[in-house]
Amino acid sequence: MKKRIRLNAVEMANPVQDNAGLWTYPDNRVDRYKDLDYWTELAQLLERGKFDAVFFADILGVYDVYQNSRDTAVREGLYLPINDPTYAVPAMAAVTEHLSFAVTVSLTYEHPYSLARKMSTLDHLTGGRMGWNMVTSNLESAARNYGLDKQIQHDERYDRGDEYLEVCYKLWQASWEEDAVVRDMANKMYTNPAKVHDIRHEGKYFKVPGIHLCEPSPQRTPVLFQAGSSDRGREFAAKHAECIFLNAMTVKETRFLVQDIRERAERNGRNPEDVLFFPKLNPVVAATEEEAQHQLRSFLEHSSTEGALSLLSAWVGMDFSKFGAEELLAFIRKGEERNSSTYLADFFGRNYADQAWSVDELAKYFAFGGVGSLIVGTPVQIADQLEAFVDETGVDGFNIAYITRPGTFESFIDLAVPELQRRERVQSVYEKGTFREKLFGKTSYLAPQHPGSRVTGGRT
Repeated sequence: MKKRIRLNAVEMANPVQDNAGLWTYPDNRVDRYKDLDYWTELAQLLERGKFDAVFFADILGVYDVYQNSRDTAVREGLYLPINDPTYAVPAMAAVTEHLSFAVTVSLTYEHPYSLARKMSTLDHLTGGRMGWNMVTSNLESAARNYGLDKQIQHDERYDRGDEYLEVCYKLWQASWEEDAVVRDMANKMYTNPAKVHDIRHEGKYFKVPGIHLCEPSPQRTPVLFQAGSSDRGREFAAKHAECIFLNAMTVKETRFLVQDIRERAERNGRNPEDVLFFPKLNPVVAATEEEAQHQLRSFLEHSSTEGALSLLSAWVGMDFSKFGAEELLAFIRKGEERNSSTYLADFFGRNYADQAWSVDELAKYFAFGGVGSLIVGTPVQIADQLEAFVDETGVDGFNIAYITRPGTFESFIDLAVPELQRRERVQSVYEKGTFREKLFGKTSYLAPQHPGSRVTGGRT
């Protein structure tokens, strides 16, 4: 039986995501990010295309590492201006029946007590269609604006994250018993107090003594996404995450990450098949190969080298405006630890240690924000490549990112999805159930081996 390929759309509530410079492309309606009808129309488009979910990326700071200034990011609309994506979700849920939603919320800058309430509320309002992308955040600008003198060290952010999740699990899984809400009119009891429990959490980073403010939502715990690919990030993912957002890299690199995280998950007492992987993909699809290649050349004419370098500088915590050939080669070869995203340096060290790069070539490589995420061709060629990538790496689907909005999603849905459906690789009909049920086909709740299922909170 062929493995089903799952599809998520990647969006952000801002003009430009990772596609630096493409806001200048004709008919790219980047300005609609602030219009509610854009989000409801997008939800309906994605549901027509039988997408599993829309994944909202988000950041809380500005990209100001390049040239030690935020000016490039401000001028080019890179992640700025940016709105809170969570407010669009209920409206998108109201016009769809099956599409699910994953939102990014930082576990470094939002308290677990308020985060748990937010996610439970959204899970109620969507009828159990919510996921949470757990990020530790890597921007110094965010740390400063949240009152810190400097960013928490990379590995400590994940150590703190482990306790953060412990608090959330206690609130979601253990505070309210399944039958706590009785709505007993005769005895004037809406909720049975004996079945609502203080979690009594007191740890190194958090003290949360009381109860969760929400009754159990359809999934209790939202589907847990994670996107960290550093060594410590992979360990965190193996312990907590159910879905992993990868940058689509080489077959070899993707296979390494899938195998590494699944092995770590097993060491953490989990079923490794309870972790799903979704590489990022930037598709350029057209009726003919010539037309697809023409579109790609047109897109690249609008891409911004300086914008791409601004993105890279923020991702790795180093100012690429100061890089010459020697500095770039040292960066690629050393892959040394930094207090930000260490994975890009590790990736280049593993795969390109002996290859000479110019800074401009590196910027072109990241023209649309991914490491090899670009895929170009006809519907048949696209489907062939997606099938081969899934079969060779063990991933479970793709996070489809846009180059133009909403043109990328429209062409992929109108051209590539029917071919993938003909091959029975993507769904033609939605199954019923919550987000987690549709992903794993078992239950709305966390798997029994997941650490969140084993919490007891403050119960005795």
